[in-house]
Amino acid sequence: MKVILVSGTPGTGKTTYAKKIAKQKSYKYIDVNKVVSSHNLSSGYDKKRDTTVIDTDKLNKVLIKLINEEKKKKTKGFVIDSHLSHYLPKKYADLCIITKCDLKTLKKRLEKRGYSKDKVRENLDAEIFDVCRVEAEERGHLVKVIFADIRKSRI
Repeated sequence: MKVILVSGTPGTGKTTYAKKIAKQKSYKYIDVNKVVSSHNLSSGYDKKRDTTVIDTDKLNKVLIKLINEEKKKKTKGFVIDSHLSHYLPKKYADLCIITKCDLKTLKKRLEKRGYSKDKVRENLDAEIFDVCRVEAEERGHLVKVIFADIRKSRI
């Protein structure tokens, strides 16, 4: 069974790309936000950063359990969609795709979502400093960066 992680700064096109890959390859699509919600993995709310706090160790335990259950069912593959997906240990993933976006487009998308000025800045900084890619590489993942128009990209 293949496991593809799709990570990147919020607003860079992860969900669109992850769903496209899952459809192309007939893999099961996993929305980590739904996993967090259905398993009560939120450990609070950070008012200053305007975000839900997620314990990535607990999240990984749930994702690993899902992966192992699907292996038993002979599922062809998974696409796991989240800016936290690259925290999954490398032994459970075959590829980590990092989505990238130009800063003007990203800023517009984040503002359209109603993000505060500080949250927009934090996410733009994360994109500038390539935080998700660096973290994925530090965790030993095989990383592929996607810059292209996600509607035309293939994997």
